[in-house]
Amino acid sequence: MYGDMNTDTQMALAELLERYPVLRDCSEDIVKAYEILFECFKGDGFLFTCGNGGSAADADHIVGELLKGFVLKRPLSEEDKNKLNSFGEPEGAELAQKLQMGFRAMSLMSQTAIFTAAGNDLGGDMGPAQQLNALGRKGDVLFGISTSGNAKNIALACQVAKLRGMKIIGLTGYKGGRLASLADVCIKVPAGETFVVQELHLPVYHALCIMIEKSFFNR
Repeated sequence: MYGDMNTDTQMALAELLERYPVLRDCSEDIVKAYEILFECFKGDGFLFTCGNGGSAADADHIVGELLKGFVLKRPLSEEDKNKLNSFGEPEGAELAQKLQMGFRAMSLMSQTAIFTAAGNDLGGDMGPAQQLNALGRKGDVLFGISTSGNAKNIALACQVAKLRGMKIIGLTGYKGGRLASLADVCIKVPAGETFVVQELHLPVYHALCIMIEKSFFNR
C-alpha cells in the first residue's frame, strides 16, 4: 500500500491510523491523495483548496500548514541565505534566519475581492471556478472539501480544474456525493453528520500535510 513513500512518511500514515482506526478503510485513498500532492509539488505545481463554511476554514487551514513549517523546521537554502545577506540591508540577516520554505498553495475561499466580485457579477457559486480559470495550470491540484460532496461551487471548480488539466482530490463524508465522481481520488470519511465528518477531516489533512512535509524536508 505504501509504494515509494519513505519511512518517515509511512510512519506518519501509520500514526494517523493508530490514533483514528475508524479511518483505516480510507488509507488507500489517503495514499493516492498523497501521491497526487507529491507529484504536484515535485513539479513545482500549485495546490488550490476550496470548501464552504467549516470546510472553507479547513481549506484555509491546509494552506496555513503548507506555506510554512508544520511539524518540521524548513530553513532557507544556504544559497537563499547568502543572497539575502549579500544585499547588505539590515533586514537581510533577520530574513535569512527566520524565513521558512513553503509549498505553493492558496485557498480559493480567502480572496475576498475576487470572490465577492465573481459572486456579484457572475453568480454566487462562481467564485472558486473563476479564480481557478485564471490561475490553474496543468500539473496543479484542486483539493475540494465538502461534507456532503454536493456543493455546487465545488462542482463548478472541479469542471474548471478538468478544463485546465489539473488533478482533483476530494474530501467528503461516507456518501461521497457528486465530488466523488468528479475527483481523481476522493477520501470519504466514515461519517454522515456534518460536524462528525469535519472532525475526521482535520486529522486526514493534517496527516497529508505531515506526509508531504516529511517527503521534502526530512532528509
